[in-house]
Amino acid sequence: MKRPLTLLSLGLLLTAGAATAQLPPLSLPEASPKASVSQTVGLTDIAITYHRPAVNKRKVWGELVPYGQVWRAGANENTTISFSSPVTVAGQPLAAGTYGLHMIPTEKEWTVAFSRVSSAWGSFSYDAKEDALRVAATPRPADFEERLSYRFIDPTENSVTVALRWEKLELPFEIGVETKKVVLESLKSQLRGLPRFGWQGWNQAAQWAVRNDVDLDQALAWADQSLGVQTTFRNLRTKAEILEKKGDAKTAQSLRDQAMKIATEQDLNVYGYELIQQKKINEAIAIFRKNVKDHPDSWNTYDSLGEALAASGDKKSALENYAKALSMTADPTQKKRINDILTRLRA
Repeated sequence: MKRPLTLLSLGLLLTAGAATAQLPPLSLPEASPKASVSQTVGLTDIAITYHRPAVNKRKVWGELVPYGQVWRAGANENTTISFSSPVTVAGQPLAAGTYGLHMIPTEKEWTVAFSRVSSAWGSFSYDAKEDALRVAATPRPADFEERLSYRFIDPTENSVTVALRWEKLELPFEIGVETKKVVLESLKSQLRGLPRFGWQGWNQAAQWAVRNDVDLDQALAWADQSLGVQTTFRNLRTKAEILEKKGDAKTAQSLRDQAMKIATEQDLNVYGYELIQQKKINEAIAIFRKNVKDHPDSWNTYDSLGEALAASGDKKSALENYAKALSMTADPTQKKRINDILTRLRA
């Protein structure tokens, strides 16, 4: 009969095995905690992973971080920066990928190095021959910050500035992205997947291209692909927009006329609100009036027309159409919303 394992016998076993087995260490807080920040520019993801040392009443620049020596740009393992598509750094090209981020500080100008080795411990094994890129950056005074941090500032559709902040210093360097090129290639790739089997994906790609003035021939090919799957109000108007930009206004107008003949209530409602967003209020009113005429039994057509008329300053006609919508809808939420609008218009 086996006897139960006692604390004494367990201790003897652990002692006996100490020479041949190493027990795992406990997890404890790090003096320089790990952190990460990320930013998307267009479709390009940029991420920085680093550890955050503290000033801890020390002199940082020139002492804790010596001038003229390569520095890991953080603590512990080397700081890494990754890009999901090709970028420029301070105007210089850099391929997509993950890089070890190292810096060489001086009193006036720093070197920022992007190493192809991203798994090193600190900068102890850093080799300049492994750099994919080096750029110069100029530090500037900043408010005091106890722990080192990275942040992304002033993001646009095509760029963002990375800023290292620590103690009373900030080091910025700009990341640039050819967003239109990245999106174009992404759309081509996406349309090889499931979206290729519906008209919507082809049309969405064509709309993006024409509205961003990117490769109108490709946009036209995508619009034709969309129409080949199914002819709709939206893809007819997309092709019309492309042809108009290419100088064929006559065919463009013919396509718009064709689109109006097959437009659904929802098509016209969405189109009307697009016109409102473009500040084309009178054109929106005309579209909503057509929708009321074509779909007189829909409370929503009167509601939308009322909104456009109110935006134009015609309160009397807006009140009439909102009142009509109120009398037709049975939805209590819509009734309350329309009543609130009527109260404001009558004030």
